Amino acid sequence: MATIPPYLKKGDTIGIVCPAGYMPVEKIQTCMAVLMEWGYKVKAGNTIGSQFNYFSGTDEQRLHDLQQMMDDDSVNAILCARGGYGVGRIIDGLNFKKFTKKPKWIIGFSDITVLHSHVYNRYKIASLHAPMAAAFNDNEHKNEFVQSLKLVLEGKKQKYTCAINPYNNTGTALGKLVGGNLSLLSHLVGTPSDINTDNKILFIEEVGEYIYNIDRMLYQLKRSRKLSKLAGLIIGGFTETKDTTIPFGKEVYEVIYEVVKEYDYPICFQFPVGHMKENYALKVGVDYKLHVGKKKVELVEK
Repeated sequence: MATIPPYLKKGDTIGIVCPAGYMPVEKIQTCMAVLMEWGYKVKAGNTIGSQFNYFSGTDEQRLHDLQQMMDDDSVNAILCARGGYGVGRIIDGLNFKKFTKKPKWIIGFSDITVLHSHVYNRYKIASLHAPMAAAFNDNEHKNEFVQSLKLVLEGKKQKYTCAINPYNNTGTALGKLVGGNLSLLSHLVGTPSDINTDNKILFIEEVGEYIYNIDRMLYQLKRSRKLSKLAGLIIGGFTETKDTTIPFGKEVYEVIYEVVKEYDYPICFQFPVGHMKENYALKVGVDYKLHVGKKKVELVEK
């Protein structure tokens, strides 16, 4: 059983950090204001608005900032302001001793997949794959996807639906939900943060990748037996894909279908999760039921 961190109540504090890529402070201000409108206090980490080349600080600065938020008893949840790249450089330096005794929600996606996978694989603690700071900008915080984060933080169980897709494989699956960004999941294979996918519902998403590289990463998961014993598979958004000068020859969802078509478990294509506005909050390490029907798809927290 996974440990579920406490849900939030009015007056609780959400710490905001940038453990990976740089993000200007003005891009985070709306998020902070909305979190306060939701009734929470906000504590900004030292990496907010900080920059060291591509990153929001040196490895040591980002590690220290995240560690402080993890160990701070006054912080009830940690929202990673953005992803990018960098968590994999600091993950082995983090000390989870206090965090495991008093778990709190870690929120984010993209490069934050490293944290989600690590805390579940190593410590069986649930976390939140969910919208980050940029999703709050341009009045988007009122949409159902950012609102799904609000509802999940309050402890409300969610039921999500999406349209059917011709590549879907129908059926019903029960299992713990794991996954995240395809690039990170493939890079984690063989590391201490690698996830066991047996009997799990796996979700994957990606952005800005060449189609041939998506094919390569899928085969990495397949050859490392991450796909063979799943309870179910959710294919999220694969956005802003690129092709080579000599075309790969297939569009991205056809590429994915060709890799997974041999499996008989339920498979859902184009679920609303990923690097796009349509990005529901999902609890990593928590039990869900995935129903892929002929008329609709449902993902229900158990």
